[in-house]
Amino acid sequence: MSKKKAVVLVSGGLDSTTCLVLAKKQGFELYALTLFYGQRHEVELKAARKVSKACGVKKQLELKVPLTAFGGSALTDKKMKVPKQATVKAIGKGIPSTYVPARNTVFLSLALAWAEVLQAEHIFIGVNALDYSGYPDCRPEFIQAFERLAKLATKKGVQGTWKLKIHTPLIHMSKAQIIKTGLKLKINYGLTHSCYDPKANGAACGCCDSCLLRAKGFQEAGVKDPISG
Repeated sequence: MSKKKAVVLVSGGLDSTTCLVLAKKQGFELYALTLFYGQRHEVELKAARKVSKACGVKKQLELKVPLTAFGGSALTDKKMKVPKQATVKAIGKGIPSTYVPARNTVFLSLALAWAEVLQAEHIFIGVNALDYSGYPDCRPEFIQAFERLAKLATKKGVQGTWKLKIHTPLIHMSKAQIIKTGLKLKINYGLTHSCYDPKANGAACGCCDSCLLRAKGFQEAGVKDPISG
């Protein structure tokens, strides 16, 4: 009997890696979608390849989506500075400059298109609405709205032959809970990358929102981050 297919958005970060392994545990045949959108932390693409290989995905597809043409984010416009904080308490006070306009809408739209071609009724995305930077497209309301849209915007959805489900297994978990879950699944977090503004050698900066949230998660989980110095 063939496995159910799932398209999983894989960035190479801690959350998307955990999401990928959770999909694997549920018995899905995995199709990993990785987007190069002109992000300054391009090193995460290498991490996505390592993670996908380690998980034994059926296929990993990499697409170029040059959101740099729009700008408007510190992640895609190198003229803008990635905000650095002294402590994690300063995170989440409004929407930060690292927000990429409509990023998850674009990503899910591409995942949706591939899923319809594959006849896959499941999409996994590692969004999180608890330990996160305040992005509006990581909230449950957004995911629910997109799922409704998907059923209206696709051939199979209109025909009523496609019961699409967008899975967000991490959405209500703290970073520490995500890490503990991943460790139980034997995830090698040494393959992952999280920094928004890595150094020239690829090492994490240690003080962007993503680095601080990752450090907080490992500290609260009571384990050492394998990529920390």
